[in-house]
Amino acid sequence: MSAFYLERGIEKVNIRKTYDNVMHFLVHNSILFTVIIMCLVHATLLTMVWAGEAQALIVTNTISVIVYLFCILLCKDGHVMPVYVSILLEVGIYAALSSYFIGWNSGGYFFLFAIVPIIIYLGCFIFKGVKRWIIAISLTAIFAEFVCLYLKCSVSEPVYDLNNGIRVALMVFSSFVMFFGVVFYNTIYIYSSEHEVISLEERNEQLTADAKIDALTELLNRRGFMPLLEQIMQGKAEDKFCIAFADIDNFKRVNDTYGHECGDEVLMHISRMIKREMTGCDVCRWGGEEIVILMKDCDIEEARTKMETVRKLVESTPTVFYNVRIPVTVTIGLTENVEKYGSPDDLIKVADARMYYGKQHGKNIVVSEDAGEAK
Repeated sequence: MSAFYLERGIEKVNIRKTYDNVMHFLVHNSILFTVIIMCLVHATLLTMVWAGEAQALIVTNTISVIVYLFCILLCKDGHVMPVYVSILLEVGIYAALSSYFIGWNSGGYFFLFAIVPIIIYLGCFIFKGVKRWIIAISLTAIFAEFVCLYLKCSVSEPVYDLNNGIRVALMVFSSFVMFFGVVFYNTIYIYSSEHEVISLEERNEQLTADAKIDALTELLNRRGFMPLLEQIMQGKAEDKFCIAFADIDNFKRVNDTYGHECGDEVLMHISRMIKREMTGCDVCRWGGEEIVILMKDCDIEEARTKMETVRKLVESTPTVFYNVRIPVTVTIGLTENVEKYGSPDDLIKVADARMYYGKQHGKNIVVSEDAGEAK
């Protein structure tokens, strides 16, 4: 059964990827796709009016096909505005001529409704700011043309008297084109809108993560670490945890001897080791070569054992930089949360002071007591 559900899950993922790829292609090629579809529509209409022997519309549809073939070339060269104008003019002219020559019941006016979503969708892509009034003007012109055609052609006899079968075919085909236009452009509009929202959310999440993560070491930075420490200090008084303040010994000498690129590599190498060793702990790059570790549910003795393990690990695992082994050590100050520490800064300062004491007394050690308490 598990294999069955796994296969179904993979199948759904593949379907989703295919759908996303298709929609992504259509959204980014919507103008070219529109022109190709319009060209095919008029090629189909050409065969229908040819069968009905409507000479004027045979010429009209032939010209329309030529116009859209030319628009395809314009699309490939990135000339969007002439294509947009050509679509509006061609549809407006064709709707008027078809209604006049073959009658209102042939459904030529449906093309006016079919290009409404095209006007809106492509118009929003082309026009920005106040220029979007052009969209409103275009829609008003389309509506005005529809009213005029209705008043003129719905009560007048057509020039060409098509047989009933061709007239019904034209009506059905025109209705389908209108339906397809509305559904297609609403679909890609909804998809592109959702995609934009998702992309914006992902960018915001990434910005939030970037604000809390150190770019070099991928450890927490102060902005990401301090709220965690504040949260745990505001918890139950009996909750025990420890703070370790680690500093890489003689780091300036590494930079001066091997260069800052090597120093960065040392920092990343030690950060990875600490993060891997201190699973379940919050590790922060405090600044420069300083690293702070929050150990939850841990008393001072357990924390000291863990920090000794980290210290020995760093000491015994040099950084390899361009085939050169760079040995370094760390000095670590350690403190436990007790009642006298009222704020996160108090804890950090104590651990920092103990680390500094270790620097002055040999380095490469773990200091978990104040100077007066040290044995």
